[in-house]
Amino acid sequence: MKPIRIIAGDATNPQAKGPKVIAHVCNDIGGWGKGFVLAVSKRWAEPEAAFRAWHRGRSGNDFGLGAVQLVRVKPDVWVANMIGQRGVRTGSGGPPIRYDAVERCLSALAGHAVELGASVHMPRIGCGLAGGKWSRVEPLITAALCAGDVEVTVYDHG
Repeated sequence: MKPIRIIAGDATNPQAKGPKVIAHVCNDIGGWGKGFVLAVSKRWAEPEAAFRAWHRGRSGNDFGLGAVQLVRVKPDVWVANMIGQRGVRTGSGGPPIRYDAVERCLSALAGHAVELGASVHMPRIGCGLAGGKWSRVEPLITAALCAGDVEVTVYDHG
């Protein structure tokens, strides 16, 4: 099992050789415009455009909690739009993060990473606007990715 590597830096500029997948958590209402997605959109237009099209066509596709959309942004770099939060606001149901959905996303992501021979790069997913706790997210990453020998780097933005 490979341990999670936590470094200071920018997850949109992954520090590794070979194929790379940048993973992040999205909401299930089609919103894109706050948090880590701003850094993604600053670097590439495709992930936002693909996410919005996926959401628009949701009646005929798999858009929903637990789903993952892989978007190629460079020959050896993909962005994984992972739907792991219900809405965008904290309410009576608690924060928007849905740990079970994040777990399903990470499991699907592991399959993609192995297939691509890719390492996975991410901020502390689900712990910003989604309101999640790293103490709950980290074990999900370890179980889904690290246990499958996928290299994972988590970036703490300076």
